[in-house]
Amino acid sequence: MPLPVPEPRRILDAEAAAASRAEHEARADALTAGHRARRAAGQKHPVEDFLFTYYPFSAARLRRWHPGWETAYDAAADPRPGADERPAGDIRPGGERGWYVDTETAGTTLRRADVPRYLAERADALDFMVRLLRSSSLARRAPNFSCFGLHEWAMVYRLPPGAQRHEDLPLRLGQEATDAVVEGERLVCSHIDAFRFFTPPAVPRNALAPTRATQVQRDNPACLHVGMDLYKWAMKLVPLVPSDLVLDCFEHARDTRVLDMEASPYDVRPLGYGVVPIESAEGKAEYRRRQRALAERADALRERILAHVEPLAGSATA
Repeated sequence: MPLPVPEPRRILDAEAAAASRAEHEARADALTAGHRARRAAGQKHPVEDFLFTYYPFSAARLRRWHPGWETAYDAAADPRPGADERPAGDIRPGGERGWYVDTETAGTTLRRADVPRYLAERADALDFMVRLLRSSSLARRAPNFSCFGLHEWAMVYRLPPGAQRHEDLPLRLGQEATDAVVEGERLVCSHIDAFRFFTPPAVPRNALAPTRATQVQRDNPACLHVGMDLYKWAMKLVPLVPSDLVLDCFEHARDTRVLDMEASPYDVRPLGYGVVPIESAEGKAEYRRRQRALAERADALRERILAHVEPLAGSATA
């Protein structure tokens, strides 16, 4: 028998809710302005657009405000739902706003996240995300700082001309020297969503064989992609987690992507970025220093996500 769902801890009146929504939308608009402008012009950016192509979340979806399950608010603060306000399938029959429920209290319509529906329909997903986040925290798993971003190198290892993912970016060292770096280093990638893009010749060179089934046991707290994925998990946990946390995770993923590409075999200097030459001792030291700082920042975000959803995990599985 599921445990009772906790009541909201705070209630926003219409004015406070509208202000919170406006603040979130302004911040989201600022963070996505470059991407939206490029998309309107039909242009691509191999570094920044990753957050919108690899992760299946649009700028419009990121812009939607959610106060989190612990907050209820006066429904008068909600704008009239429009056709572009929510994705297909997110509005219930009859026009009710999906994942939210309204209650009448003292003549005011209060709106809050429909926690029972979320738990009923996504209990397994919630359980997986909580277990993954718990297990990949710095408090529970020792970080490995010896990967040096070689997953990107393994993705282009021995590729024929024209076969690389970022065809508009040249390899900084050229194909032959890039292959030599892969052959001279030890590949220790533990993240399935990086490992699955390795070229066939690179796969047997990896010390590990990560799979989706072993992800909870293998995700490395220091892995750049594990840190970037916090954005994915936060978005999947909407409307349980608040939008300010989602945007914090997005910003972290964006900043992490910079190191991911500066340490990659691609030459991103024409785009205004630097180089972290992980083929050298100096480059490895810089990569490890920046990776450690990002891992600590990711861990703080991870704990914030868990603080919001762990109280509900028991309600879903008890």
